[in-house]
Amino acid sequence: MAATVVALARTRNLFGVVVLGGVYSFLTATVLVALDAVDVAMTEASVGAGVSTVLFLAALYLCKGEEAKPVHKPWVPLALSIAVGGVLVYGTLGLPAFSDADAPIHQHVVPRYLNDVMKETGVPNVVTAVLASYRGFDTFGETTVVFTAGAGVVALLRRRRGARKP
Repeated sequence: MAATVVALARTRNLFGVVVLGGVYSFLTATVLVALDAVDVAMTEASVGAGVSTVLFLAALYLCKGEEAKPVHKPWVPLALSIAVGGVLVYGTLGLPAFSDADAPIHQHVVPRYLNDVMKETGVPNVVTAVLASYRGFDTFGETTVVFTAGAGVVALLRRRRGARKP
């Protein structure tokens, strides 16, 4: 994944960037499978590696294939990115260890979901209950974002084709 990120940062060909972005998304999906988050991995593979790549290729159709060279050195954005990255890493230092049985989520949230999911939602599958009931508005929002992005690309492509006809 790190090599893909380095290649992404160094590539000026936008088609290559789109392809490498899809590869990175696919690699992220494989990591999620290794972490036993298969449902999230499937979403990442379909949306990240699939739909997003197609949308970016459609957008690339509307513009040039090479990124313009910056007129100045981007030191301020680089410093800001490093600072934000440092703050994010510092924020992770307070998190419990991965799969820690004594983590707060395993003491409060997980037992409630496992014990009360049938009473509260009537759905026997815990993952489905969490995604469709407890996080229903969030899932609906994510679906709306993907639909809106697709509709935007279709609208741009239609307008572009209409402009070509004399």
